[in-house]
Amino acid sequence: MRPHRVIVAGPVAVLLLAGCGGSEPVGSGPPARDVAVNATFMTTPEVAITYSEDLVRVGARGAVSAHADEGGTTVRLAVRGLLPDRVYGAHAHALPCGADGDAAGPHFQHEPDPGQPSTDPRFANPENEVWLDLTTDANGAGSVETVVPWQFTDRRARSVVIHAEPTRTGPGEAGTAGQRVACVSVDF
Repeated sequence: MRPHRVIVAGPVAVLLLAGCGGSEPVGSGPPARDVAVNATFMTTPEVAITYSEDLVRVGARGAVSAHADEGGTTVRLAVRGLLPDRVYGAHAHALPCGADGDAAGPHFQHEPDPGQPSTDPRFANPENEVWLDLTTDANGAGSVETVVPWQFTDRRARSVVIHAEPTRTGPGEAGTAGQRVACVSVDF
């Protein structure tokens, strides 16, 4: 089953950001059913960090939410204050954000690829990973929602990393999206 993906920008993204309160994960006990993080990108890894101020400015905002039910897990990413009219790749990663982009580890995979780093489309795909590529509007705002046909368990993602480029899908490059430019810690 292919996940449903909706990409919206502008006022909807702002509403998503406005609707997420606080800067700490909600419902972070295993297994997570609902989480919501709303954070400001800074240069230190409190909750959200920018690694490239040219692409994600200090003071930009990011909101991540997830809801799990019997049908799978719905994950949303909303941003504002990024560069206008730009496509960014974004994925759930295995570890929390850290001082550099590598700290978040590899993409979280529901069924882990035995070969790492994973660029095999059998594992690096939007059904086995959480892919959240989005396009910002003229004001630098955007949002995306995706549904994966599984739920997080005690083994779950710990962050969403924003990448400089859209996600590639071909053999030997599947799941790659260029430089890691920002990160939001989320305890899915």
